[in-house]
Amino acid sequence: SEQPYNFVSMLRLIATSLCLRCQHVPVLPSNLRACSTLSSVENQQTVEALYELSVDIQKVRKLKGWVLHQNPAYTKEVAGLLRNMGASGPIIAHILAVHPEAVLCNPEQLQTQQELWMSVCPNHRELIGVIEKFPASFFTASSHHENQRKNIAYFQSLNLNKRIITKLMASAPQSFGRPVEQNQLMVCTLQQAYKELGGDEANMKIWLQKLMSQNPFVLLKPPEMLRQNLVFLKNRGFTTSELLRLLSKLKGFVTELNPDSMCRTLAFSQEAIGCSDAELREIILNCPALLYYPECTLTERFEGLFSAGISMSQIIQTPTVLELTTQIVNYRINRLKARGYDISAGSLDIINGTKKDFEMSFGKLQLCRERPLFNPVAPLKADD
Repeated sequence: SEQPYNFVSMLRLIATSLCLRCQHVPVLPSNLRACSTLSSVENQQTVEALYELSVDIQKVRKLKGWVLHQNPAYTKEVAGLLRNMGASGPIIAHILAVHPEAVLCNPEQLQTQQELWMSVCPNHRELIGVIEKFPASFFTASSHHENQRKNIAYFQSLNLNKRIITKLMASAPQSFGRPVEQNQLMVCTLQQAYKELGGDEANMKIWLQKLMSQNPFVLLKPPEMLRQNLVFLKNRGFTTSELLRLLSKLKGFVTELNPDSMCRTLAFSQEAIGCSDAELREIILNCPALLYYPECTLTERFEGLFSAGISMSQIIQTPTVLELTTQIVNYRINRLKARGYDISAGSLDIINGTKKDFEMSFGKLQLCRERPLFNPVAPLKADD
């Protein structure tokens, strides 16, 4: 059993040795090698143009210094394109600092990219907002343009909201860079599963939009994985309506799983909780995250809750508390203790949910504690 490990270790040592010998040669991404020439010295025109734009050169040198050695580079042209779309100086500087590869993109190709994105973005202001958050999705290889164009047309043919398409392009650009037939296959698989599980066809578009919006990477999963997971859960006793609930919940998580991992997690959860198959299914429907958390994560979270004085019966009543990390749970419990609230004696709803949910619950609790105990409208007793 040690031979594979030793072999891997040997490969790592060889790779490290080669890297140390060749560390003066920056690595150039494959999609840019064809159009850029590597130089042993920095391209001073690029450096000066970035300085003029107030870009953090030291950050670029530290994280992606190889960009400064490329020729040709189109720093001024890229900045001009962003400026023409309404980007301010600080925004341009930020974009080029976090994604300096942008300066290696041919301006003509970027013009085509802008036109493609504007077919789904309502205006330049929103497009700049997308580029600021997802620069790598916009400054992509020109070889993808035709696939992007076909995929955009396909999703528009599904009557999906343009904002959903924009989010897909920004969050999961790989799904737009590949052949449209692959996306068609996964979408058809999702639609078929939705119908077979009793979904209302009139609501299918909304369901599909929500699913892809919550999990843009759902399109990149193999369709066979979805079918296998649904069959596995059906064999575990989940009804078609319950499977539809699971498929619609939590970012399309069914596509992130596989039968082996679910089997291990379900066995661990059932033993830890000490419940029947039917009770476990009900807990899963309330907290689908139990299907995909590994045993080590669940062990840590159960132990963290127990050490805080929380009982298993409380966890069963509010299983979604297991979606919170131990650090978050302890932080929230400590804040409640400081206000004199004993979490072990009440509901876990107060520590459950998002940060916004907790702050709202905590605020209500604090307000309740600060209210005067006397009734201000009751008549005052006069002295005898």
